[in-house]
Amino acid sequence: MMINKPLVLTYLYLLIYIVLSSGVILYNKWVLSPKYFNFPFPITLTMIHMGFSGAVAFFLVRVLKVVSPVKMTLEIYSTCVIPISAFFASSLWFGNTAYLHISVAFIQMLKALMPVATFLMAVICGTDKLRCDVFLNMLLVSVGVVISSYGEIHFNVIGTVYQVTGIFAEALRLVLTQVLLQKKGLTLNPITSLYYIAPCSFVFLFVPWYFLEKPQMEISQIQFNFWIFFSNALCALALNFSIFLVIGRTGAVTIRVAGVLKDWILIALSTVIFPESTITGLNIIGYAIALCGVVMYNYLKVKDVRAAQLSSESLPERIVKVNLINNC
Repeated sequence: MMINKPLVLTYLYLLIYIVLSSGVILYNKWVLSPKYFNFPFPITLTMIHMGFSGAVAFFLVRVLKVVSPVKMTLEIYSTCVIPISAFFASSLWFGNTAYLHISVAFIQMLKALMPVATFLMAVICGTDKLRCDVFLNMLLVSVGVVISSYGEIHFNVIGTVYQVTGIFAEALRLVLTQVLLQKKGLTLNPITSLYYIAPCSFVFLFVPWYFLEKPQMEISQIQFNFWIFFSNALCALALNFSIFLVIGRTGAVTIRVAGVLKDWILIALSTVIFPESTITGLNIIGYAIALCGVVMYNYLKVKDVRAAQLSSESLPERIVKVNLINNC
């Protein structure tokens, strides 16, 4: 029996992505939670990630010269990199802060709102049109998340607001990346993305850190274990690279499907690792409804991408394809 090596490699990349993504989320929860490692400073943790990622990217670009930096002007940096970095920093800050207040399982259920947030931001920014079919999907997702939230035993308003705000910040970052970078004709791989965005995000995070966390860190007895934070930052960096590998190997749609699988695994794992995480029947029903909306939304996006690819082909190319099909 012949082994399909490219297929095996694709599944291996997907497995690495799911393991790393789940691992980073659970690791962050463990570090931040007062019940475990007890380092309740999410901005500091995010700054460690950004500082480490930026330093590694600088080493790869400037010292080892693995990739070449793109042609970056002051105008592109100020109009593209700075706003994207600001929303990237915000999404990480708010997302990590949510771990202090709500469970990993409930956070994953709230993340089903990501397509809703992305669609709304795309409509507002003019990159997408308000369509009835997509709107109904978004409505289904929203109803599912509301039902799931209603069934949450340890529902916390502050944690929910932080997580939802982080989701909308991430959605705006994704839309801005598409709008701003594509207009400038820039293509950034993970290394060059981190090279430009991570240091800028670090600077943005420094302001809230100075006013919100620095005073608390000075008066509280915090434990700083180098190996804990180093391994945590290393996992976050590896996750960024794994996302690029999966997208490069399969495409954005596949990573969305893998993301859904990862969410189910995370919800199950979090209840085992963190016993205080309790899942109710209403949680599962609500999340299942939201998931149906997400799957339908992904299906519509795949159809749109295929239609766009077909329309971009020239007429002679289409004729050749039709002839080939007829001859088969």
